[in-house]
Amino acid sequence: MKLLKIPSIILAGMMIVSCQSTTKNQESTKAYEKGTFGYDLNFLKENDSIVVLKNDDGSAQLALSPKYQAKVFTSTAEGLDGKSFGWVNYKAFGKPLDPHMNAYGGEDRLWLGPEGGKFSLYFKPGDSMVFKNWRTPAGIDSESWTLVKSDSKKASLNKEMELQNYAGTNLKIKLDRDVEILEKNNIEKALNITLDAKVGSVAFKTINTITNNGTNEWTEKTGAPCIWSLDMFSPSPKTVIVIPYIENAPGKVATTNYFGEIAKDRISYKNGILLFKADGKSRGKLGIPPVRVKNVAGSYAADQNLLTITMFDVDNKAKYLNQEWTPDKDPFSGDGMNAYNDGPLEDGSQMGPFYELESVSPPTFLKPGEKHTHMHSVFHFIGEKAALNEIAKKVLGISLDEIEGTFKL
Repeated sequence: MKLLKIPSIILAGMMIVSCQSTTKNQESTKAYEKGTFGYDLNFLKENDSIVVLKNDDGSAQLALSPKYQAKVFTSTAEGLDGKSFGWVNYKAFGKPLDPHMNAYGGEDRLWLGPEGGKFSLYFKPGDSMVFKNWRTPAGIDSESWTLVKSDSKKASLNKEMELQNYAGTNLKIKLDRDVEILEKNNIEKALNITLDAKVGSVAFKTINTITNNGTNEWTEKTGAPCIWSLDMFSPSPKTVIVIPYIENAPGKVATTNYFGEIAKDRISYKNGILLFKADGKSRGKLGIPPVRVKNVAGSYAADQNLLTITMFDVDNKAKYLNQEWTPDKDPFSGDGMNAYNDGPLEDGSQMGPFYELESVSPPTFLKPGEKHTHMHSVFHFIGEKAALNEIAKKVLGISLDEIEGTFKL
């Protein structure tokens, strides 16, 4: 039997292809440690065709899900083995749909408001505003979105839905969502900082657009939805939410009794900075009135050398929607941004733990065919404290030592 002689260049090519295939297979089956981006990415891929966006060198990555309502589930600054920054609620997957809300997690998810009030989207007309009647609209809770297009840096998704608010107004809505991962130079430009080589970073921008797809105008009489961006992150014993606010404005600094008054030892106000413990051990939510809201907020985890910043659109002269579960209050007396720390309920159960930074748009008073856009961006920095401190001082107006010292972390 005559043996075929294969040219060495072909053999070399076969070996390269074989090695590349093996490497890709190893990456997809590698058992990453829980808490890493690789672990969460593998878990999410078991449930959806995840879109992964990466920066040029692949260190910064994020996982975006069309099936789960265009959520950015999580991100990392240090590749597959790096820390996963978003909160993923593993136990929520694979279960029958919850009639109230399906809390899959996600470090940036898009909702619509108002949750409560006379124009609520979460209660049927005439129902009492109690938990048994509360329903999150399926289009932002359980139904898939359409992936319109994507490449390695950016993805566009959309969703159409029809809702009826508490006032009985029928709303035909189209939501469009563009998500883009940012390169280092774009991060520096957006925050007006210079990144130290000793700091790892990942950041992304979301552009969220609502269109009135119906034939009726949305007014103060009919009610109008708002765009609502919610970021869910994993807490730690030494995590603190940091919210700069406008000092020389009238009225209260913050609404602090959404779920009962927040304990005084968990919140601090000083020199135009609100600090709020985010350890996942005590349930509490706060909001900043529109006249005091700035376009930036963040958090610092001293035990993880992690600084997180969110930046978003604000309109200090606009009215915002009141989201409280009551139809009796002025529907246009709400807060301009919110923060939440999870904790045990009265029966001892707990969804998380997690904490949230949230931004909202004003009510979208739109004529048929008109649009409103709300931009919301997330930045994570991990590395040496001294370098993180420079970012915190420049962007949030406070040093890391001041944050730690307030609660003696």
